[in-house]
Amino acid sequence: MAFDLYQHVTEAIIASIEAGTPAWRKPWTGEAGGAAFPHRANGEPYRGINVLMLWLAAEAKSYRAAHWFTYAQAQAAGGQVRKGEKSATVVKYGTFEREDEEGDERRIPYLKAYRVFNAEQIDGLPAEFYATPAEEARDLGTEADPTLQAFFTATGADIRTSDDPRAYYNPAEDFIHMPPIATFHGAAGYYATLAHEATHWTGHKSRLDRLGRFTDRKAYAFEELIAEIGNCMICASLGLTPDFGQSAAYVESWLRALKDDKRLIFKAASEAQKAADWLLKTRQDQEQVAA
Repeated sequence: MAFDLYQHVTEAIIASIEAGTPAWRKPWTGEAGGAAFPHRANGEPYRGINVLMLWLAAEAKSYRAAHWFTYAQAQAAGGQVRKGEKSATVVKYGTFEREDEEGDERRIPYLKAYRVFNAEQIDGLPAEFYATPAEEARDLGTEADPTLQAFFTATGADIRTSDDPRAYYNPAEDFIHMPPIATFHGAAGYYATLAHEATHWTGHKSRLDRLGRFTDRKAYAFEELIAEIGNCMICASLGLTPDFGQSAAYVESWLRALKDDKRLIFKAASEAQKAADWLLKTRQDQEQVAA
């Protein structure tokens, strides 16, 4: 059987997830003030759909503090929720035992919602609960790789750069935004990030028409899985060694948002393969036209 690069990438990510991975960190300097990974008042990280729900709540209000408190927890920590502040909703899954008609004990699942406030909505908490100022972008002197740069240029993607320290794909205007390559710790991190955004770019209706099928919160998490696996596939195809540890940590966070359904990673890998194939074929077509 021929070696399947894409299957190898997918299995390597899964193996890294199962082995345990460090928290994902972006490979460039500068911070626009995005949301931190959400934690409970006691420091325990949230899991599952609560991660995505609190990220969305934090993004809407530009909160950068990681910790979330119930009203009572805020008071117990010496703080006071400011008047007029609106809470975010999180959910708790659990089970309780109940005896059925035959006298057997049965475990009944339940779902309970409760309200929490970000530390930035609370006065008087200890200093460690508040976010630190945004990091300034630093010029690290990282330079472009001509071969890799030529690959992404040949795809035809509209790639824009500014001092905005965010990497993203804008589907409405169909362009990719990247921070300056000089602010990255290394060229490999820059092109891996660009590959992630380029995978999103393939989903536009004029290309693979994937984004229109994914419109809710769960679909957003699934699209992020596709983009990160696509990043690894493209990097491997270009001769870069994917950072499976970082990618696995990123993928794992979205799998948690999807209730730890690891079967979805294989579905995402299938979509990522289509995206990688599209980018590689587009590059080949562009080169043939130029020849």
